Amino acid sequence: MPRQVDHEGRRRLIAEAVCRLADERGLEGVTLRDVAARAQVSMGAVQRCFSTKDEMLAFTLDHVGERIGERVRARVVRAPAQSAASALGHAATEVSLLDPAHRAEARVWLAFVAQAAVSPELARRLRTNYAALEEVFAELVAEGGADAGGSGGVEPRREARALLALADGLTTHVLIDRLTHEEALGVLDAHLAALWQRMAGS
Repeated sequence: MPRQVDHEGRRRLIAEAVCRLADERGLEGVTLRDVAARAQVSMGAVQRCFSTKDEMLAFTLDHVGERIGERVRARVVRAPAQSAASALGHAATEVSLLDPAHRAEARVWLAFVAQAAVSPELARRLRTNYAALEEVFAELVAEGGADAGGSGGVEPRREARALLALADGLTTHVLIDRLTHEEALGVLDAHLAALWQRMAGS
């Protein structure tokens, strides 16, 4: 058992090294040799954890997705007293990676999205990540509608998909300095306010 725990810990250590390199250079700048150096492990250690670079990238994508997903769950599950509307706003903010503290993570995430356009395996994993987020968002939209006293003709899954797409778009616009962090939050808040108004029928 201890060896298995150590193996998993080393895989995560390597994934963090991949993230740091991807943040600096993009995924095209990530090599097994550089990852080993950044993680301060041997090339052999990297190759024992991952047989190919593609396998290493796939694990790293899951690692980043799990980290973002955990923050979303923390917002939703660990604060049960908040309203569905409040929970959805917090969750959407986390997914948007708008917090300046998450800027590096945002760069890494978008690097993986771009790579997924030519990598079927990364694309499959991204679809899985987005599907899980869509479920959470759709449930919160439905709960928020019930709290507001109506649905206003709003379809929760469609709204969840729109919100995820908006979150990704805001991530991009902040990264290229087209929008400031505050401006992006304003766009997100306005979108959610309009959603709740429609659901309340006002």
